[in-house]
Amino acid sequence: MHTQITDGNELYRTPKGRSWQCDVTNRVYIQFEGTTIAFKVQDFSSFYRKVVAVNIHEMIFNLSDQYDFERIEAPQNGVSLKLTLCEILQLRDLLDGTKFALKLNSLLHEVFGEVSMA
Repeated sequence: MHTQITDGNELYRTPKGRSWQCDVTNRVYIQFEGTTIAFKVQDFSSFYRKVVAVNIHEMIFNLSDQYDFERIEAPQNGVSLKLTLCEILQLRDLLDGTKFALKLNSLLHEVFGEVSMA
């Protein structure tokens, strides 16, 4: 699902992308290399695991052409990305930061509850 929604609370930003959470749609948005993907939280976790599961060591040291790129799919979102080693590392950075921000927000909400800024 590609969309141009920019509302919501920014979670994390890198030079190659950013992520934000929209309370209206209850989704996490990842914008990376010109592609914007909307995830339900459980779909984000699944996509995160796929990206982290890529064998970086194999991509670095295997000289075969088949290891120049890795295809990562998020079928529930209709997304298929063909990424180089550098792009995978950049996406991992973005997803790691996003996951940390989601956990931190969840923890803060759990500890402090709903806080209104008046």
